[in-house]
Amino acid sequence: SVMIKPNKIGHVVLNVRDLESSLEFYSEILGFEVVVKQPDGSGAFLTCGQVHHDLALFQAKDDALPVKRGQLGLNHFAVQIGGPEDLKETYRLLQEKGVPIDYTVDHGMTASVYFFDPEGNKIEFFYDKCETDDEGLAMMRSPDRRNTKLVLE
Repeated sequence: SVMIKPNKIGHVVLNVRDLESSLEFYSEILGFEVVVKQPDGSGAFLTCGQVHHDLALFQAKDDALPVKRGQLGLNHFAVQIGGPEDLKETYRLLQEKGVPIDYTVDHGMTASVYFFDPEGNKIEFFYDKCETDDEGLAMMRSPDRRNTKLVLE
């Protein structure tokens, strides 16, 4: 039978209660570049600098339910950064800006910091510890892979 063959996840779109505060968070704290903001205030598109958009923020309806941890739907989304020093600096800046941090972890193939945006969405910033995608995939599939504590202070 014929199977669909996805290449990669292209972008994340979040509905937000407060578009302005979310735009400020994602651009001024997390460093996304605002590509376009809809003139009617319905949304905005942001990029990491390589493609048309990596993230979009849409204004939610007034009666939208708030994000609740553990609910059905999105658990978190992940954003790749450069390396160990970038992760340490990200962690330091998140703390400095008062961003709620969930935890840090070494997953084996990646090292990560998990934190929350102003709407309560969980985000992971990580760097790849493997030289190649094949190496990372093999590590992920390994029955011996373990998560270990990651200290970034």
